[in-house]
Amino acid sequence: MGLLDQIMGGLTGKLAGSGDQKNLLESVIGMINNPETGGLGGLVQSFKDKGLGNAISSWVGTGENLPVSGEQIQKVISAENIQQIAGKIGSSREEVSNMLAGLLPQVIDKLTPNGALPEGNLVEQGLSLLKNKLLGS
Repeated sequence: MGLLDQIMGGLTGKLAGSGDQKNLLESVIGMINNPETGGLGGLVQSFKDKGLGNAISSWVGTGENLPVSGEQIQKVISAENIQQIAGKIGSSREEVSNMLAGLLPQVIDKLTPNGALPEGNLVEQGLSLLKNKLLGS
């Protein structure tokens, strides 16, 4: 099973029919694909820098994903980014933080099926395909 198939299998059912969840996923894809913040590797490093290395390592690794709270997400993702997502989906910052706490572990886990960060632009290709398949963009 390819990377895209694993991502699709893990997320499709969770996103069916919900515009808010699709907008949230689109925002997560944007964060992971943002070259200004270092992409997926930069996001992983941000979690480590903010004391959440065990959690992010579990998402990248092949074992059980450790949970994080919305409050922990707010330590890693800027208030500006969370507010931007909140405006896009019509939710509060707290709700968005909690949604990100549920979605980020799944997305990162699916993007790292072999327990390591993909090399090159594999993440970008996978995210682009995922966006096209799920969001019809």
